[in-house]
Amino acid sequence: MAAQDNNSTNQRVVHYKKPQWLRKKLVPSVHKEMEELLAGVGGLHTICHEAKCPNISECFANKNATFLILGNICTRRCSYCNVKTGKPLGVDEDEIRKVTTSVLHLGLRFVVITSPARDDLKDGGAMQFYKVTKDILEKSPQTKVEILIPDFKAKEESLQIVIDSGACIIGHNIETVPRLYRIRKNATYERSLSVLKRLKELGGERIKTKSALMVGLGESEEEMVAVFQDLLDVGCKFLSIGQYLAPSGEYTKVIEYVKPEQFTRYKHIALDMGFEFVHASPYARSSYMAHEYLKGDKAD
Repeated sequence: MAAQDNNSTNQRVVHYKKPQWLRKKLVPSVHKEMEELLAGVGGLHTICHEAKCPNISECFANKNATFLILGNICTRRCSYCNVKTGKPLGVDEDEIRKVTTSVLHLGLRFVVITSPARDDLKDGGAMQFYKVTKDILEKSPQTKVEILIPDFKAKEESLQIVIDSGACIIGHNIETVPRLYRIRKNATYERSLSVLKRLKELGGERIKTKSALMVGLGESEEEMVAVFQDLLDVGCKFLSIGQYLAPSGEYTKVIEYVKPEQFTRYKHIALDMGFEFVHASPYARSSYMAHEYLKGDKAD
């Protein structure tokens, strides 16, 4: 049953039954194969597992994974995210070797590196992003690396470190519209925009910036389009738009399952406004099919 709209986004009826277009099949045997490969180099974490990504079977089947560095414990407690929260462990320097070994072993040509928020670290973990990226590029020069960063509390020195890493795309997710930013703990809409702005100012044309939005939280089309413009105003030209799916009943509730045709509409609006590439579909995520963003093909 579709969500009802009573002329107010705040009055939409919360419902829980997923529509047909969101019933993506998982293949546990595929997960096991990838898990064994990752375990063989010391048990690396992937955001695919930690965030319960619905694309996990598809990506693992294609030997694609988004590596989660700096552990799997986040210092923030966002109400939409399944990554564990608490007191993280120290930085594992051997993680650099583990990630590169996995990239080489799997023959990856495009790698995405991300991390939980690490507010306990002075640089937010920026130096570990730098070291991991540099090591991959040195030992597998044919591989391109995209990094998806937390906000680093907008510290310019941390942003400069990741710019200098050699990553071809630097992403930072805006996640939702300003009115709904309460779901992001210890973060602000303005700070996330400022991060994307400074990345582009410091990195220039060499750096492509990317962001992602979730829908189904009660946002309106007008609010979404306003965010599109804010992103363009700070030089962000790559965009991902996907359906929010609550990991369990303990998290922020889904307000609406957005229909596929609305995703198509968002994509066309965003491209017409000036974005270079847009993935917009119920299962789109910031790192899903990440290699396609550099192809210059605007079609999903």
